[in-house]
Amino acid sequence: MSDKVFDNILELPNSQIKEKAETLVGFEQKFNRIHNNLRLLLDKEGLESWRQKFHMGSLPAVDYLVDKYPLIIFEGDVGTGKTASAEALADRMTRELGKQGFFLRLSTRVRGEGLHGEMGNLVNDAFAELITQAGKRRLAFLLIDEADAIATTRSTHQMHQEEKAGVNTLIQKIDEIRSLNGRAIVIMSTNRLHFLDEAIIRRAAIVVKFERPTDDERKELIEKDLDGADLSTEEIKSIVELTGPNENEGIGFSFSDLRLRLFPESIAAAFPSSPLNYDIVRETLNHIKPSPVIK
Repeated sequence: MSDKVFDNILELPNSQIKEKAETLVGFEQKFNRIHNNLRLLLDKEGLESWRQKFHMGSLPAVDYLVDKYPLIIFEGDVGTGKTASAEALADRMTRELGKQGFFLRLSTRVRGEGLHGEMGNLVNDAFAELITQAGKRRLAFLLIDEADAIATTRSTHQMHQEEKAGVNTLIQKIDEIRSLNGRAIVIMSTNRLHFLDEAIIRRAAIVVKFERPTDDERKELIEKDLDGADLSTEEIKSIVELTGPNENEGIGFSFSDLRLRLFPESIAAAFPSSPLNYDIVRETLNHIKPSPVIK
């Protein structure tokens, strides 16, 4: 079942995820924004202790927090770090709360092959595993990557009845895991938020927008990844400008454009006969353009 439903299942805390998180540019700002909202979902015991300590057990508004859905949506363009940030977020929270946990990445194969009841059954299987992994004291995070392929809005006339039934099941399961009192969190990642079903968007505790890197973020990434290339301050500034929207018809380079395309091709041009330098990076930029924005 797991091979068909999940791309992978990782134990938390995870040292590899922690190391990878340290290379993410802009993650701390996003984490800080999510942190307090996620603590309300994950640390119900701590929340009750806080209420007893500061409000003598009163403050009825706390009671309504049990109705919050354990759902976070990451939306933004391809290559902006949504998946890596989801892993880093899950790892950071398990460490902070001193708990063990699991990170499950749902496969788009749960869409099935259109057989009667197949997608709904696979979604059921996925959430059954999420509940099992959460256990009594553990935390479990379910990442639904490319969520618009699974949680597509039911308002479209072209939508197949099987897909609608699958989305209905997904919404039902998100509703049901509230009974776990924060031990299970669903993270949806999409580059087409408007394709998600409206009922799912309404249930999100928080929607986080992932943008392409700013000038400062590209500068930080270049300094980190090309450390040792002996680039001057002016050369780094030039690369920042050349990878920005002003030089590329309004579309800046994404994190993936830099790390998975520009830097590897620049290194390939230098290897094995010369060191990597500004001229090589500049020449590589003549035939690499930023990935298009998905509309």
